Amino acid sequence: MKNMDIIFRDTISLRGPSIWTYPPSIETWIDIGELEDYPSNKIPGLYERLEAWLPGLIEHRCNYDERGGFLRRLKEGTWPGHILEHITLELMTLAGLPDGFGRTRETTTRGVYKLVVSNFHEECTRLALDIGRELLLAAIKDTPFDVTEAIKPLRRKVDRKYLGPSTAAIVNAAEARKIPHIRLLDDGNLVQLGYGAAMRRIWTAETDRTSAIAETISRDKDLTKELISSVGVPVPEGREVDSADDAVDAAEDIGYPVVVKPTDGNHGRGVFIDLVTPEAVRKAYPIAAEEGSSVLVERAIQGIEHRLLVVGGKLVAANRSDLITVTGDGKLTVQQLINTQINTDPRRGETELHPLSIIRIDTAAKIELERQGLSGDSVPEKGREVLIQRNANHAFDCTDEVHPETAAVASLAARVVGLDIAGIDLVCADISRPLAEQGGAIVEVNAGPSLLMHIKPGIGKPRPVGQAIVDNLFAPEESGRVPLVGVTGTHGKSAVAKLVARLLYLNGHHVGLACRDGIFLGRRQVQKTDAANWEGGHRLLVNRAVEAAVIENGAPVILGQGLAYDRCAVGIVTNIVPEDEDLSRWDVQPTGGEYYTTHRSIFRTQVDVVLPSGAAVLNAEDELAADFADLCDGEVIFFALQPDAPKFAEHVAAGKRGVTVSEGRIVLRRGSEETRLCRLIDAPYIGKARKAQSIANVLAGVAAGWALDLSLDVLTTGVKTFGLELPDPASLPALRAKKPQAVKKSAAPRK
Repeated sequence: MKNMDIIFRDTISLRGPSIWTYPPSIETWIDIGELEDYPSNKIPGLYERLEAWLPGLIEHRCNYDERGGFLRRLKEGTWPGHILEHITLELMTLAGLPDGFGRTRETTTRGVYKLVVSNFHEECTRLALDIGRELLLAAIKDTPFDVTEAIKPLRRKVDRKYLGPSTAAIVNAAEARKIPHIRLLDDGNLVQLGYGAAMRRIWTAETDRTSAIAETISRDKDLTKELISSVGVPVPEGREVDSADDAVDAAEDIGYPVVVKPTDGNHGRGVFIDLVTPEAVRKAYPIAAEEGSSVLVERAIQGIEHRLLVVGGKLVAANRSDLITVTGDGKLTVQQLINTQINTDPRRGETELHPLSIIRIDTAAKIELERQGLSGDSVPEKGREVLIQRNANHAFDCTDEVHPETAAVASLAARVVGLDIAGIDLVCADISRPLAEQGGAIVEVNAGPSLLMHIKPGIGKPRPVGQAIVDNLFAPEESGRVPLVGVTGTHGKSAVAKLVARLLYLNGHHVGLACRDGIFLGRRQVQKTDAANWEGGHRLLVNRAVEAAVIENGAPVILGQGLAYDRCAVGIVTNIVPEDEDLSRWDVQPTGGEYYTTHRSIFRTQVDVVLPSGAAVLNAEDELAADFADLCDGEVIFFALQPDAPKFAEHVAAGKRGVTVSEGRIVLRRGSEETRLCRLIDAPYIGKARKAQSIANVLAGVAAGWALDLSLDVLTTGVKTFGLELPDPASLPALRAKKPQAVKKSAAPRK
């Protein structure tokens, strides 16, 4: 095995549903060269090395659909492309990404494979592929490989590029409700939930309902106290100070112990609790001042710090902190005790994936130790308990313990400040008792609170905080979707897309259209270059003004970019003519079974993404397109030029919907019932030539309009004006009255 290598020939980023899967993925063409003659069972020690290096491979079920399924394949014999697929997925999991999708298929060129894996972030996925290739080659050639060291750059990139845990929790909750999402920043947490006019936006734990004024108020702790105390919320006595001497004066006026903290800090930085001497206040002042624009001195509330999460005026989670202490053994220093007794906890770490942070002896900890006559280098006597940190160690879920009156007070504080999502910090001895009877108080109201302590508490039950935020943004009946129509096929796509956009416009929607001729918003063309691609569709879906969208997608888009949307209300397949489209760039074969890409596997993608509440519009006279009927999750509406076309006739006879031509008229049929729209001669787009393709395009557009529940008047007016200038919007309301759901039986003789 002298010339064993794996070469990446091409990498295609599929940013939406494709022939492989619904979510974004990366398709890499790999050339394994001579390794085509060496499946895994012919490479001595390969199984043992991979099993030892990546023990998590035992969880890969593979096509056996059982634990250890992939390792079984590895032992029996499989090829490097398939092995690299599983290695890459395992590396991404180890780096903190979710479980992903993988697939490997051969091409018509010997030794060249298409390897597909989930793409949670393109830079992360490409790096995982590169590391996976190096690991696999090391395992094949029996050379050393340090997995722990190799995965470090991938973990760092995931930490920087992938969604943070708070944002991911909200996105996952949206996905559970079938609400689509679009990440608006490549390496940030700004995410759009929903499409077009139905969208909402989040940025970590802030939303487009989070008032800028409310956020500013929450950052000013003195102003926050003034506002919430005015409605009866208990707050600690205190005032803003402008010097160390003023801080001491305030502390003596209030009475020790006191708290010194920045007025607009966060994350507990620069906060000093239970200060009992002027010297301690003087030391704390400059540190607090450095963390904020000014300093606040308050009466220290006796008890434990709690964080309550309020969403939409309701308490959804609560967490309490605990003092961080170490116990001396007479041998180790305080720093060594911290390292061995605290920081070895696997829940502590440097990333956002860890619910608890690494404890260090910072300035606040030094002051705390000094109060006990110690430093980081001191060796406490055996059995002595040493306090390291008093706050910001929220680790214990206590949601079920919160007293209803306390929950109501926290909700009131959030409402007064004006926050839709608020982290309420309060101090009390017992969260299960009302604040008033124990002298507890709310000390801070925070915008954009961290959700991690509630998603992954150190101790206790995780809380569905992401779901609470999504449910606050979207009413139960809302899906975050606008009417969206996807159009694909070999011929007629642009014309059909334009007709459907015309129909939606006549129905009063502000329509976005992305097609080969550009991008149109209502009657205005905003882009004149080809927009029948992912970018064109994406541009519509992030536009808040778009109330309905029509997007054209050809085979090259599905193969090379993926669809711009996850699901659609209506998916149209006009026709499939393999000989009229050169797709050799993607190694597409007319036939070839499951291991090769075929025209059928391409165009079915448009049908696969139809919502259960939606419909696929299919050409009944095109055998390949008509066969997609069984794949649709929703309804199927056939169209055909000839009403006696076998599949069309059978479909309609079964009580299903179809659009056809009868006696020179466009008719809607279901069973023995039919409704006539207009004569073909009245359709300017069809004209006197009455070309079969033109008629088929109109039938497809009408079927889509019928699927969208547009009125008969809208459908008729659309057909009669398609090819002419759009009518004045002032005339549109009169077109929306008569709905075509109840298809009537024709009583009068047809003329």
